[in-house]
Amino acid sequence: MDSRLLDILVCPICKGPLKFDKTAQELICNADKLAYPIRDGIPIMWADEARDLNAAPETVPLR
Repeated sequence: MDSRLLDILVCPICKGPLKFDKTAQELICNADKLAYPIRDGIPIMWADEARDLNAAPETVPLR
């Protein structure tokens, strides 16, 4: 992620700063506890595409 782009991107909900999580390829908004995905190098800044950081992790049922 280009650091210049990260300097101008803000959370679409609260307009706050975002942190880049290189491992997960997400932009994190600590204020709203949301993680916006980056797909093919493009940040997806739609609230309905964001992952809720407060949500319990999904579990895979045992068979």
